[in-house]
Amino acid sequence: MKPAKFEYHAPATVDEAVGLLKRYNGEARVLAGGQSLIPMMNFRVAAPAALVDLNRIPSLAYIRADGDTVRIGAMTRQRAIEFSPVVREKLPLLHEAISWVGHLPTRSRGTIGGSLAHADPAAELPMALQALEGEVVARGPAGERTIKAGDLFSSSLTTTLKPDEILTEIRFPASPPGAAYAVEEFARRHGDFAITAIACLLVRDGTRCKMARLATGGVGPVPLRLTAAETILEQRGLAEDAIEAAAAAAAAAVDPMSDHQGSAEYRRHLTQVLTRRAVQKALARKP
Repeated sequence: MKPAKFEYHAPATVDEAVGLLKRYNGEARVLAGGQSLIPMMNFRVAAPAALVDLNRIPSLAYIRADGDTVRIGAMTRQRAIEFSPVVREKLPLLHEAISWVGHLPTRSRGTIGGSLAHADPAAELPMALQALEGEVVARGPAGERTIKAGDLFSSSLTTTLKPDEILTEIRFPASPPGAAYAVEEFARRHGDFAITAIACLLVRDGTRCKMARLATGGVGPVPLRLTAAETILEQRGLAEDAIEAAAAAAAAAVDPMSDHQGSAEYRRHLTQVLTRRAVQKALARKP
């Protein structure tokens, strides 16, 4: 199939793009990498009146360290993140999460901002944003605002971005030196969207856990921080009984969805298994 008729715009600045979104009053869609939007348009799941293509705004693609913060432009290709020495050094969990995203062609074209704005609950980047406690910058007619990871995703394929706002930047606090990290994912094939995935970031002091961050992907309609499991690790340490208790708490905290990929109960079971594996994998890494 082919998409329904639409108008096409390729603005040269963010302000011009915002003006176009305002003109169409919610009937336009932003085009970033197009890896999700274009197939949806071809199947007429989405039929916007216009596309506002951000690919001719070079100021939206960058990766830079700014003190204890890593700033990534929304139009930065996932492939650039995969090979960035800044990301590898300061955000190793994001570096690992990128390796689970799709395949080489999709990572070469797909952007970090496009993935976050699309808000597919089974995508790895929204999960990583949660685990790393990142935030995004959105620009609209009223100016810029920042949205924390926990406030960005409202439901499946839906964010709190306004129809006339553009996601321009993603900000991550740099991970503490020596932090342990891991991503565990279960999918039918490598590169498929996750049926269930867990991202884990730990700061340890021997058998003590100074900080734990755990987040899900693919389980429910939005990526979820597993705060109860984090608390168990921070209070009880990193012995096997504490890890098992944290994994059980993770399974109890989720409200899984059922679909053709798996039942809610199956996803709850996977949440427990993958949480345990992610923590153990992170701890097995040499600091």
